[in-house]
Formats: sequence, structure tokens, C-alpha cells
Amino acid sequence: MNYGILRGMELWNTDVEKKFFTDALNDRFISPEKLFYTLKSGKFAYVPKDSDAKGQTLQSRNALIGSFTETWTKALFEPIAKKLKLFAVNGVECPEIGLPKRSEADLAFCTTDSKIQSANNIKLIFEIKMSIVSNYKYIPSNSVEFVGDYKTHKGNPSLLRSDSMLKAIGKSINIRVSGIDSAEIPIIILGNSPISDNYVHKVDFLKTAGVIQGFWSLNPNPTESTFNKVSEKNGFQTIEKHNEIDELCKKLLNTKLNYFSSMISHKKLGEYIYIANQESTDEAKAEKFLSLIRGI
Repeated sequence: MNYGILRGMELWNTDVEKKFFTDALNDRFISPEKLFYTLKSGKFAYVPKDSDAKGQTLQSRNALIGSFTETWTKALFEPIAKKLKLFAVNGVECPEIGLPKRSEADLAFCTTDSKIQSANNIKLIFEIKMSIVSNYKYIPSNSVEFVGDYKTHKGNPSLLRSDSMLKAIGKSINIRVSGIDSAEIPIIILGNSPISDNYVHKVDFLKTAGVIQGFWSLNPNPTESTFNKVSEKNGFQTIEKHNEIDELCKKLLNTKLNYFSSMISHKKLGEYIYIANQESTDEAKAEKFLSLIRGI
């Protein structure tokens, strides 16, 4: 499916969503029934809150929007990767850090332009959890009109879906527990919606614990009313300007990060701190402490 030219400097908005639908509708292999719910009042991207879908489920759109958002995100991040002398690569496989063929990284910054990567070539991992956010009505001339934002329909798009959040967290944990090879690679979850109140504290804990370095929404204006823009410790944040992504990526890549996790007694922890403190520099102390925690 050809989505035409995707502009790489534009954050997510209703024009991007309209483009997805119009390009998909112009593909002769995709019918409106694969993209919209059929209701008495017309065909809609989501079921409006005052309507009934009568048992309809729409799964056929998932693969299409998944492909579109991965392509769109690569176009957005590719210039940033180039500035950092890296490649933005979709579908990166690296079994040694829990990224086999069937569970590859949606997007990653790598030192080489290849889908098959070794762990030391992967510098930043992005998991993409994006979808259509607002609601649209199908117009028979193969176009759509905006109906309302995500608060006007029954769907839970992007990071507002609990299953999307849980899948993203689970995949990140799988990467983290795969071994020491993934310890220095930052992981970012990309969405295009706010997060629910239920996850505001959880995303901050995940960031503080080092499992995930952030949940970013690339949609600065998902609604005209209030929404969760940022969590207290920036575990979740809404990107409002393109240059914010540049700065965030640069900071992640220029800071030497190291994930560690353990559950040990206070006595043993004190011993490790005492031993590590014998080293002469802060960096050497950190390296010694990490080696003790990991039993190296």
C-alpha cells in the first residue's frame, strides 16, 4: 500500500489522520468497510458515544494503521538520526536482546542501515503504539470529514488503551531482562494520545526504575479540552514542537545510561556500596557497583 509522500517535520494531527484514510480509500484493494463502522447514520472511524455498533468489531484497520504509523514515524525521526550520524530503521531484529523476527523493534536508531542488528549497533529503541485518535465520517467521494475528538467516541486510541500500555511495558521488560547487552539502550514508547489517569504514576515509576526512559505523545493537540499533557516526573510527556524530539534524543544518546535491577538485603547492599566506594572516581565506583549487583 502506497501512502504517498509523508512530511517528516509535521507532528501528528487531524490532517495526518485524514491522509491515512484518503490514501487507503484510493487503494483499489481496500474497501470502506475495512476502515469504518457501518451505522444507520453513515460510516464512521469510531462509534460515536450516542450510537450503537450492534456487535461490530473492526480489526482489519489495525495492520493498515500500524504500517502507516511506522512509516510516518520513521519519516519524522530520520532527519534526527542523520544529525546524530545514525540510521532510523523500521523492524529491527536482534534476538540477543529479545527482539526476534516476530517481535522486532518498530523503530530504532542504529549505526548501520540494516534490519538485522547486533546489540552494540542499536543506540535507541522506539516501540510505536499509535492509532487513529479522532473520529471521522466517510464521504462517498473517497474522502472523510472530522466528526469529533477522542472524547466524542467509544474507542480508546493509542496510549489510552490498557492493552497497548501493557504490551509496550511487557516488551520493554523482556528487552531489559534479556541480559547485559540491553542495559545501555534507552527505550521510548511513542504514542499519539494522552495516557489515562490509571497510568500517570505507573509511567513515572517505570522511568525512575529505568525500565522505560519515557512515553511520548507526538500529538500536541488531541482535544480542545483538558487532558494529561505530562506526568510529574516526565515519565509521560506530550511533544509540542518538533525540536523537542531533537533535544530529547540527543540527551538520551549523550548520557551514558545503565539499567540495573536487583532485590537484595540491606546488609548486602551496604557491602556493595562500601566496596564500590573504594574506587578512585565516580565512574569507577558506578562500574564496580554494577558489577557487584550483577555478580560479575
